[in-house]
Amino acid sequence: QVQLVESGGGLVQAGGSLRLSCAASGGIFSIKAMGWFRQAPGKQRELVASITGAPSTSYTNYANSVKGRFTISRDNARNIVYLQMNNLNPEDTAVYYCARFRGPTPASGVDSWGQGTQVTVSS
Repeated sequence: QVQLVESGGGLVQAGGSLRLSCAASGGIFSIKAMGWFRQAPGKQRELVASITGAPSTSYTNYANSVKGRFTISRDNARNIVYLQMNNLNPEDTAVYYCARFRGPTPASGVDSWGQGTQVTVSS
């Protein structure tokens, strides 16, 4: 059973940056797509960024609300996926969850979740 542990959340002022990390252990990593979801109070959990798994080239996809500001990347040698978040605004405030998909693309659905890390952006 894979374990996903997020880190890097916190409080930041609007316009600032944070980098989230998700360390995976105990399961397959490199061939699985990975993603970052977020859930704000009273809202549904949404996928903000995803990255495909090997052997395909790592294709990335982003929610419109974060395009140009967030960057997802992965280090398959270390089993870590990152989310670099720049130019943050208060609407980005949410709990951010790391997720592993069943297959090499997000279309395969999520099979594992991290515990979540809080990101709070003050105005």
